[in-house]
Amino acid sequence: MIGIDLIKTSRMNRLMERFGDKALQKFLSSQEIQLIKNYKTASGFWAVKEATSKALGVGIGNECSFHDISITKTQKGAPQIELAEHIIQKHNIQDTSVSITHDGEYAIAVVAIQTK
Repeated sequence: MIGIDLIKTSRMNRLMERFGDKALQKFLSSQEIQLIKNYKTASGFWAVKEATSKALGVGIGNECSFHDISITKTQKGAPQIELAEHIIQKHNIQDTSVSITHDGEYAIAVVAIQTK
């Protein structure tokens, strides 16, 4: 299963300027917020979570919330996804892959989910 998302980074910049960390807390855990360097990084994380929910075929909502999807980094700084146990079980997830890129005013994320 594959999901993709695109976000204009200026949208995230306005959100962060207006609401600060409260804006980030709506879709990120405190550990994820520590990884945020600026609004462009936050935009990439938003795109990852949206792309993940699309790969699951459910979108963000009751079945899968932003906080059911966690983003961490490898020792080399590459992003990786951790999913809540109920998501793993319900969708029989075996593995995930994620890629984030930024170009100009946009952040794009692609997520691949392998099932059993």
